[in-house]
Amino acid sequence: MILVDTSVMIGFLKGQADDRTELFKEILSRDIPFGISSYTYQEVLQGARNEEEFQTLKEYLSTQHIYYLEQEPATYEKAAKLYFNMRRKGVTPRSTLDMLIALTAMENDLALLHNDSDFNAIANNIPDFKILNTL
Repeated sequence: MILVDTSVMIGFLKGQADDRTELFKEILSRDIPFGISSYTYQEVLQGARNEEEFQTLKEYLSTQHIYYLEQEPATYEKAAKLYFNMRRKGVTPRSTLDMLIALTAMENDLALLHNDSDFNAIANNIPDFKILNTL
């Protein structure tokens, strides 16, 4: 199964043509199951330019499978520990949300389709984090 990151979802919605967006289009055309994280849901919606676009995005996103993290301290401690361990290796992730999206992928055994170099750094330091490069 595949988790699609905000970077790819926004590129797709804006009609951008890059290798990640093209891979997502192939996923769609082949009816390959995928989902988004609750954080991607929020990030896409908060980027709306007006109320009409917000409602259109909300309607589209409501048709997607959304993965959630458990809302308990242990979940956030795990994300913090991953972040902490990366910092100890000299790599500081730029976004707390990226760590939560990565954790969502790991906890649900999903490969992340992204267009954000921060996730490459995470994957290079966390062996359980899988990235989708090809189908």
